[in-house]
Amino acid sequence: MNKKGLKDQDNRFRRIWVKLNRNKTALFGSTLIVIYFLSALLAPVLYPGSPSAPNLIRSLEPPSLEHPLGTDELGRTILGRIIHGSRVSLVIAVGVIMVGLLIGVPLGLISGYYGGKIDFGIQRVTDMLLAFPGFLLALALVAVLGVGLKNTITSIGISMVPIYIRLVRGCVLAIREETYVEAARAVGTRDAAILFRHILPNVMVPITVQTSLGMGTAILFAAGLGFLGIGVQPPTPEWGAMLGSARAYIFNAPHVATFPGIAIFLAVLSFNLLGDGLRDALDPRFKI
Repeated sequence: MNKKGLKDQDNRFRRIWVKLNRNKTALFGSTLIVIYFLSALLAPVLYPGSPSAPNLIRSLEPPSLEHPLGTDELGRTILGRIIHGSRVSLVIAVGVIMVGLLIGVPLGLISGYYGGKIDFGIQRVTDMLLAFPGFLLALALVAVLGVGLKNTITSIGISMVPIYIRLVRGCVLAIREETYVEAARAVGTRDAAILFRHILPNVMVPITVQTSLGMGTAILFAAGLGFLGIGVQPPTPEWGAMLGSARAYIFNAPHVATFPGIAIFLAVLSFNLLGDGLRDALDPRFKI
């Protein structure tokens, strides 16, 4: 890339940063995401003890100086479990997005670029997957595959695949008729090179936005499966499972359910706010 190209790219990133910096809600969401990731990375430092070790003598204690968020029914500190639970939730979110990207994006590129019978076959499978609400599809897949962290990631990831297929296909249908794509075909450029060198970079904006929104959805779906008892299994500190076990104590010890619920709410909210901010910042037609 020549100096002019590097300068143009630098100016583009600078404009995107300025737009994000002016969007207060996106900054708020980004700050929360950074806090969650730091909590996940530094969990053994922030809470060095075992988050799953019971202490029945201290069960259902309200928030105090020793336990800022109180303890659960087994006497485990809720703050420590929420901190370590951020690791589980973020691993699930990242894993789900990887499944959606690795399967959905290539299928969307192929479907939109080639059309014909290939497009018809991919889209009919996509229609069947979209016929189920995302959470119900993940629920059905977990029932088939079994409970556990890996199966939770796989099930929710598959439920995300049709969203990426439709998103990428719609963008490719418009881009494949552009002049530069026609010119690449005319000089004999291979289809794989056209897809990944000319088309994919121009689809990255909606993919980036959907990735941020999808991470929030993945955390919410994982929490829902954990709440029903078919996601990540105890004693692993997972926010949805913590909520599920707290149902029996919601009236006499409401803090047991309140704080994991707040953690889920803020995590999903932060990724949604960042996704909205990225959509506005990456869209050249939008001006703050």
